[in-house]
Amino acid sequence: MEAPLYDFIILGASGFTGKYVVREALKFLNPSPSSPLKSFALAGRNPTKLTETLKWAAHPNSPPPIPLLTADISDPQSIHRLCTQTKLILNCVGPFRRYGEPVVAACVETGCDYLDICGEPEFMEKMEANYHERAVENGCLVISACGFDSVPAELGLMFNSKQWVGESAPNRIEAYLSLESKKKIVGNFGTFESAVLGVANAGRLVQLRRSRPRRPRPSIPGPPPPKGPTVEHNKETGLWAVRLPSADSTVVRRTLSSLAENPHGLPGVNESVEEIEQRATFWSSVKPAHFGVKIGSKSLIGTLRIIAVGMFIGLFGITSFGRWLLLTFPSVFSLGWFKKKGPSEDEVDSASFKMWFVGHGFSNKSGEGNGEPDMKIVTRVMGPEIGYITTPIILVQCALIVLSKREILPKGGALTPGIVFGPTDLQKKLEENGICFDVISKNA
Repeated sequence: MEAPLYDFIILGASGFTGKYVVREALKFLNPSPSSPLKSFALAGRNPTKLTETLKWAAHPNSPPPIPLLTADISDPQSIHRLCTQTKLILNCVGPFRRYGEPVVAACVETGCDYLDICGEPEFMEKMEANYHERAVENGCLVISACGFDSVPAELGLMFNSKQWVGESAPNRIEAYLSLESKKKIVGNFGTFESAVLGVANAGRLVQLRRSRPRRPRPSIPGPPPPKGPTVEHNKETGLWAVRLPSADSTVVRRTLSSLAENPHGLPGVNESVEEIEQRATFWSSVKPAHFGVKIGSKSLIGTLRIIAVGMFIGLFGITSFGRWLLLTFPSVFSLGWFKKKGPSEDEVDSASFKMWFVGHGFSNKSGEGNGEPDMKIVTRVMGPEIGYITTPIILVQCALIVLSKREILPKGGALTPGIVFGPTDLQKKLEENGICFDVISKNA
């Protein structure tokens, strides 16, 4: 069998997020023997747009001689051909419920590894249901949510969980997300479209979950947490917050279920005795907890605006005419947060995020019986703009770990980022590239 021509191919390279992924990947392109990334290619439907993308991404330098490959999701042969030329596909073509499955199918068939930046629970769980076993057989890793959905949530939960040392243990860890900007916050239209289609297909996700066998749940000390108010003023973060129905919670739950089935994590393809011990030690330090995500603002008005946008999507997303209105006039129905042409360079550069993880739990086992947590640990993950800077950083670092450490990763399967990358040095790599993990406070 011939060796693949490329370390990875960025599919959808000329899209809104894809071009930022190209820019990030160029920073790590290095022909030296020690570098995991010696070659990559760009793929998309339009060669002219790919050329423009490469020029934009390389600016102010002249573009390097990176191959530009024509491929179309609607042509299975062209996707199959891509997969035979590379070790790894980085898929940036969304919404994934519309365009993702042919790429996953081709990767699984050829044994090519697959990463994407999806934040759509139905797509991820459907791919797990339909392709997991075949992916294991063919040695293909299918890992979705390798972007802002959901790596900061997964690694942030693990980082907080690991602060509960000795007999202490968390009962619940709640994440509070704050999006900040010196200018105006403008989101990725693809994110808005995915949310609208998620509402339209909510029934399918419920059906899919009912049709699948129940997975084991992790053992968490204490009773299930109370539901709490719809709008909460959180003292630790200073945010007025409301529950965020993002993919993060479902991805974290899938990781914790995998951990309940495999308490030492998933074995790598060819681990040394030392690497097996390191993996077991890592997972023994991660204590599962109930997890949820809220999004907030320093002002109550800002949070009411978030609720209004959620109500528009919820009300209009259930009919085809309503969806047409939402997707034709995104700026109107998102109160200016999403627009079809996306944010300007200045808007991207001025934006950032903070994600606080507030853990409530028990200082020792004797406290579990009365059900009242007596300990609190607050940690934080923060970094640059979520969709165009943080997501490409995460996707490229995940790709570099797949290239450099494939032997210690699972053989294959449709898996979450947490269960695959948790025991690796992904957190350290993200910290080296501008995403910070901090302990804010510990109170017993």
